Amino acid sequence: MVELLAYAVTMLFIAPHVVLLSPRRLALAAGALIGAAQFSSSLLHGFIPLLVTRVACGLGFGLANTALNLTAARTNSPTRAISIGLAIQTIIYTLINLSLPVVGTNHGTPGMFVMLAVLAMLFTLAGGSFLPDRPGTSNLQSPVQWNELKSSGRIVLIAISLFSFGSLALWPFIERAAHEIGISAVTYGRYQSIATLACAISNTIFGILAQRIPRRWSLPVSLLICGLSCAALTLVSNEAGFAIALIVFNVSWLIAYPLILSVAYQIDAGGRLAVLCSSAWIINMAAGSLVTGAIAQWLESYVLVGPLGLISCVGAFLLLRPLVLSPCRRS
Repeated sequence: MVELLAYAVTMLFIAPHVVLLSPRRLALAAGALIGAAQFSSSLLHGFIPLLVTRVACGLGFGLANTALNLTAARTNSPTRAISIGLAIQTIIYTLINLSLPVVGTNHGTPGMFVMLAVLAMLFTLAGGSFLPDRPGTSNLQSPVQWNELKSSGRIVLIAISLFSFGSLALWPFIERAAHEIGISAVTYGRYQSIATLACAISNTIFGILAQRIPRRWSLPVSLLICGLSCAALTLVSNEAGFAIALIVFNVSWLIAYPLILSVAYQIDAGGRLAVLCSSAWIINMAAGSLVTGAIAQWLESYVLVGPLGLISCVGAFLLLRPLVLSPCRRS
């Protein structure tokens, strides 16, 4: 939670100034910061120093996410750029999830932190070198305040907050929901692996076809499917139904998210609003998880959390509908 909060706050404070920043330098700074924090974690033994390194990691992730959002803003299709980026990220996470336990078995927790430090520096050095080096050309040079945002910008922020709050409220507890209907940890891990692979494939395909698919129907369809699958995760009581819902939920969420960001790029081509949206996503995911924990403790069940996700997805689309139907040159 400390790392996520630092991640979100970094983007929240840096967003007004992103037109003055170089994506490449942001990415390289992020890699150095994350690498140093992870390596330091391998040497530490106290809880408070470890929390400090989590704050540093969150700061680095916030800088890295900002660099990617700024780079996407300079492409002809931000939706495609974000989708392909998510596909690459999913593949990297999968490889890390497979290799990290092996490293941990042979070299313990310090070895795991060292591996993460090395990977952070390698990926940012390799990927950061391809990012633009100069700040954006937008003429919006002054910091933007909340009351200076266009009403449409505030609508997008509220919509993505609602979407992430409800649809991700169950995220940290999905495995527990699976255990409630008799699915073992091993079986759940297999389904999640399939879902991860499906995300990488679907985001790659969607990224390629993004400009050919009208957003006026792709956004409501993805949000509706995401909401229905989220509801199914806590309403179904059989293994097959849960497995299908889990895979569909993962895939549809990672398609809906870049589509919502594309509306932000439509309003603010410089990328500031998109960075704010990423910050809102992290903050509301954490808030939703806290609400889920309270609901589960109160009802001793997660059954209401899934329908909450459906309501949030429908609400997000109702807010975005006027903006989605308005003319837009970029997707």
